[in-house]
Amino acid sequence: MRTMGSVGIIGTGAYLPEKVLTNADLEKMVDTNDEWIVSRTGIRERRIAAEDQASSDLATEAARRALEDAGVDPEELDLIIVATVTPDMLFPATACLVQDRLGAEKAATFDLSAACTGFLYGLASASQFIQSGMYRYALVVGVDCLSKITDYTDRNTCVLFGDGAGAAVLGPVGEGEGFFSFELGGDGSGGPLLMQPAGGSRRPASKESVDERLHFISMNGREVFKFAVRVLGASAEEALKKAGLTKEDVDFLIPHQANHRIIDAAVQRLGLSSDKVVVNLDRYGNMSSASIPVALDEAVKMGRIRKGDILVLVGFGGGMTWGASVLKWSMDTVS
Repeated sequence: MRTMGSVGIIGTGAYLPEKVLTNADLEKMVDTNDEWIVSRTGIRERRIAAEDQASSDLATEAARRALEDAGVDPEELDLIIVATVTPDMLFPATACLVQDRLGAEKAATFDLSAACTGFLYGLASASQFIQSGMYRYALVVGVDCLSKITDYTDRNTCVLFGDGAGAAVLGPVGEGEGFFSFELGGDGSGGPLLMQPAGGSRRPASKESVDERLHFISMNGREVFKFAVRVLGASAEEALKKAGLTKEDVDFLIPHQANHRIIDAAVQRLGLSSDKVVVNLDRYGNMSSASIPVALDEAVKMGRIRKGDILVLVGFGGGMTWGASVLKWSMDTVS
């Protein structure tokens, strides 16, 4: 069992907006119903950011909670990575805005775009900065306000997405603890399957792009589903192989929360019992890069995850991207 320089997660935090959008609410907006949504996705409700809330607002609150959990002052942070596809603006980076609000004056900052896999890409990046000795403490935030780019006239996509932020503080941990492996991948040929068509340099914002509703999420649900079922379990298996572990060693699987059928397929492939899987999809829907860190934080705060547990974090997202990580939990159980 080999480790990556004993770097691990030493604190977690999450923030969910107050507003709840239920399936019953959606029934009044589009041609859908609760039974249809639940049977196909497993989602019953999701959180929606207030009109005056942006990704940096959610990210900052999650970050503060993670820093408090870790016992790390903002002034001690060396690096802040924000994974998001809904930045406050194209530039400056949302990470810069979070840094300013936290008062983390010495921290380097950048945003990372890997859609729903963004948090895992962020963990992999931050852990290497610490492993190399360049930095000691890093903050990784997964945040998205997908409601801002969701078309609430499209019954196929508007039922899926919610808003939220999850954060983790990374730092040195005991020998034999922390991250054991990462498995990251991408397939750009699948880019058109899940995208926001306009707003970038390919098709800048214009009256025509707004009229054609090209600034909202566009998704080929059938193809994304097939992709996700294929890569979720496979990437988890590859990460376990890299760590020198097997399925039998896994104490908890924390998957991206996109669809209960996708999660079920991965669980079946890995041969895990349901009590070893962390799922909050029914309450929050798909929060993109926030899904995994929010689920992780909830499981930790509930006392489900204990020091010494082997965790597998796994996700997929637009790009198309995928990723997984295996780690040995180093934090003491919450009392």
